[in-house]
Amino acid sequence: MHPKDAPTDQFATWEGAVAFRLFADQTDPTLTVPEQIAGRIGDRILGGEMVPGERIGEQELAGEFNVSRGPVREALRILEREGLVTILARRGAVVTELSTTELRELMEIRGGLFELVVRKLADQPHPELLQLLRAGTQRLVTLAAQPDAAGEYAETTYRLLILCARLAGNQRLQRMLTGISLQTLRYSKLGLASVTRRQRSARLWEEATEALASGDVERMVRLTRQRIEESGDEAVRQLQSRQAEGTAR
Repeated sequence: MHPKDAPTDQFATWEGAVAFRLFADQTDPTLTVPEQIAGRIGDRILGGEMVPGERIGEQELAGEFNVSRGPVREALRILEREGLVTILARRGAVVTELSTTELRELMEIRGGLFELVVRKLADQPHPELLQLLRAGTQRLVTLAAQPDAAGEYAETTYRLLILCARLAGNQRLQRMLTGISLQTLRYSKLGLASVTRRQRSARLWEEATEALASGDVERMVRLTRQRIEESGDEAVRQLQSRQAEGTAR
């Protein structure tokens, strides 16, 4: 049985509230045509259907979505702002290459934003917080042991982060964390590719949750930053290894 379908998996109670895509947390549910197109392309990039460096053809997309090239260009500009697409002069748009410099910057920002969430929740505890964290970490423990669950593990951590941000009650902070977490998702999948790394990550989630339960906010903050930094360091190693292999060919 798949872990998401297991009766003991209580995280499913919450995760349906988190749509895994661009604009999911937009207050106004009505999206423009360029935003709808950007959302569709963004899904493909985040899901790995479109790989780093892949060319994105404006004319092909215009035909697929039955629009002129104008809305497609605007969609690509939206995705460029989100860090998923790079628009090159005289060459058009490509899926943004993964970069160790960008990775370190994004992880630093993500760690700082989530620390704000943690401190807000410590100051004004939400009655569902610990139940959410424990259910989420149990899901992570289950996924950590499965050899082919790197993507699902990373996506579960994303949902857990966003759900915690919602409980903190600051919509702007939630939107910022949502955006930065989507940008880091491709890197997170690299950093959590091995069973060993996922099990280490899951242990840090568990320890941080129990630190919060005991009222030790500073320990939870330290453990949270440690988890993000370790995953980031592993993603950097994976990227550098890929680059070295590419140079050797």
